[in-house]
Amino acid sequence: MQLSKDKIEEVKSYLTGENARYTLFYAISGLFILLNAYMVYRNFYFTLLLPLGLVILYIFFYRVDYVLLLITFCTPLAVNLTQFEFNVGISLPTEPLMMGVLLLFILKLFYENNFDPRVWKHPMTMIIGFQFLWILITSITSQYPLVSFKFMLARLWFVIPFYIFAIHLFRKRQNIRLFVWLYAIPLVIVIIYTTYQHSLWAFEENAGHWVMTPFYNDHTAYGAILALFVPVFVGITFTKSYSRIVRFFAIIVLLFLLMALYLSYCRAAWISLVIALMFYLIILFRIKFKYIVFTLLLGGLIFYVFQFEILDSLSKNKQGTSGNFMEHVQSMSNISTDASNLERLNRWSSALRMFRERPVFGFGPGTYQFEYAPYQSSEEKTLISTNAGDRGNAHSEYIGPLAEEGLPGTLIVITLFLYSIVVAMRVYRRTADKEIRMLTLAIMLGLITYYFHGLMNNFLDSDKASVPVWGFIAILVAFDLYYVPGKKLQE
Repeated sequence: MQLSKDKIEEVKSYLTGENARYTLFYAISGLFILLNAYMVYRNFYFTLLLPLGLVILYIFFYRVDYVLLLITFCTPLAVNLTQFEFNVGISLPTEPLMMGVLLLFILKLFYENNFDPRVWKHPMTMIIGFQFLWILITSITSQYPLVSFKFMLARLWFVIPFYIFAIHLFRKRQNIRLFVWLYAIPLVIVIIYTTYQHSLWAFEENAGHWVMTPFYNDHTAYGAILALFVPVFVGITFTKSYSRIVRFFAIIVLLFLLMALYLSYCRAAWISLVIALMFYLIILFRIKFKYIVFTLLLGGLIFYVFQFEILDSLSKNKQGTSGNFMEHVQSMSNISTDASNLERLNRWSSALRMFRERPVFGFGPGTYQFEYAPYQSSEEKTLISTNAGDRGNAHSEYIGPLAEEGLPGTLIVITLFLYSIVVAMRVYRRTADKEIRMLTLAIMLGLITYYFHGLMNNFLDSDKASVPVWGFIAILVAFDLYYVPGKKLQE
């Protein structure tokens, strides 16, 4: 029996028409419900997350800006599995999402490559690219290549989303505002939680070191991020171009940040804000660069001439950490009895000995904690010293790379940090837009707090610091590319 042409056309119309789409939708939905029912019966519940996974997959490919903003919001609230004895060093939910953005970047690079070429040509991108090239080289020569390549991969999934993608995200000024607020709002939630936990211990100084867990691993990482955002919200508070309601909420966030910073007992964070304030005064009074260099050289000469007297004076400082603000600040220069200060000196001395052994290529990125134990001096060890490599790294964004990536590694870090300030100053001087001038200055001062803090700690191997620090650098580059006079914004 042969079908007539009319019947054939009718079947085709049905299979390709609106009815067919509804039929297909109901068929897939029915199969999914049956599959879920069977899986639940078998006590397997993960298939219930499949619709969410499909939605996230869709957003990844079509609205990656939403993904970046979601990661930003989740970062202060993210928890690390190592803090729950899972033996897996991954932060949830942020790092899996960053891995997804990294994979998307690779796909886009090979199949579309529609990134703005000006981003690739920007000197900041070139410095970062050279840093990754050097990390690759030192990973090949590493004492533990697997550890070093894992370090490089982790750095990639921090930098690609919050530098490369973020620059494109920040073409829209609204996204810059969203980025700042989406990090600050959950940070305030963490502050409220931390302050409540701290109150249960009567705000004791020792309790202030750990009450921010599981969101931050200790008070130094917590204090560094608080200090990073203080200049930004000071700027928003005193910028009249914002509405009163925005400035009101900025004041609320600023008060939370300052309260939390005081209760964090993080001496480096406190001092970093003073350094940022000094830098602001230099800009405000337009002090010439040659005078700054002269002052620094004079200070270095005085220290060199009187180094024995200065060190002798510091060795007599017995002030330990304290709940009293001034005494706690004074304890920062205690290098005779303060265990925290002495352990930093021990770690730095070990790193310098490692550097002297391998001055060019170092021991490999991420390997310090596995290698420094034999380089400790018995005279420099403290009560909290360990040979197990389970209590952190070199505690410095500058000395750590010296041991792991040699002298070139540290020089690249210093160049990257200094050039971000150069970019900020260039934007600040060239733009007449009041909001951009304020944001540029505030973000630069925030980064300066972190760069100073980096003398004594390093957190760029964690999402908590990497998201705002790389994000702030991306904002400065976006301003430089798209917002200064003479440069056209292309959507």
